[in-house]
Amino acid sequence: THSLQCRDPFGAASGGRRAQVTELARAGMAVGIAGLFLEAHPDPGNAKCDGPSALPLSALEGFVGQIKAIDDLVKSFPELDTSN
Repeated sequence: THSLQCRDPFGAASGGRRAQVTELARAGMAVGIAGLFLEAHPDPGNAKCDGPSALPLSALEGFVGQIKAIDDLVKSFPELDTSN
């Protein structure tokens, strides 16, 4: 979720693009990344830090299920020899 932060050079806190958490994570898993860094909070709007880019805790189980399914699918593909 840190990749979704929007820094304000004059502010004390950063903003974020929480709506893109799922799309960015799916894209990463689709190209075979090894892991994700994710922040979740019961009430992101009232989080002390990183709330604008945090996933609501209530969405975490569904999110992890989708990401795991993509990861399992990608890892099930055989390696392709593209050297020739």
